[in-house]
Amino acid sequence: MKTYKHLYEKIYDYSNLILAFKKARKGKTKKFYVIEFQKDFINNITGLQAELISETYYPQPLKTFILRDPKTRKISKSAFRDRIVHHALVNVIGPIFDKTFIYDSCANRIGKGNLFGLKRFDKFKRKITNNLKLEAFCLKADIKHYFQEVNHEILLRIIKRKINDENVIRLITKILINGQKSNEEGMPLGNLTASFSPMFI
Repeated sequence: MKTYKHLYEKIYDYSNLILAFKKARKGKTKKFYVIEFQKDFINNITGLQAELISETYYPQPLKTFILRDPKTRKISKSAFRDRIVHHALVNVIGPIFDKTFIYDSCANRIGKGNLFGLKRFDKFKRKITNNLKLEAFCLKADIKHYFQEVNHEILLRIIKRKINDENVIRLITKILINGQKSNEEGMPLGNLTASFSPMFI
């Protein structure tokens, strides 16, 4: 088994970047940007690795669009190469934080998708209603403007409780402030890293 001196080395490890590429490509093999990346795959992936090693990597500008489903939300889409980096990062730090999550937290967790959530809901529903014999209520709640108002300092402080590699923290910070008007709060909604972040709180 390969040993690493620092956690950051796991992120830019070639095998991790290949795995991250495959995850970022999943369901998008016919997309133009995926096809273009694959045309010069070796140079593209090794170039990305070199930027991460030298810490000269910076995310490309985000592409934003409005999504109504039915709530109006501003979605920020990262370049494909940046999505590879997001997956590479989460591949490494995800398991570290996963151990601290409650069992019933489902978002972005291996083996705990929509079906798992529905099964757990059904179990609790039957438990609280005595197998559907009693009336019960379900609270649906949301944190208003969560992503727009995430305080970077607080979020990074929480992350640092588990991650003491400053190189990793710098990479997370670059992803956090990408395209933000303020370097102090808010994060792009639509990235894998944004979907993962609420679990830290």
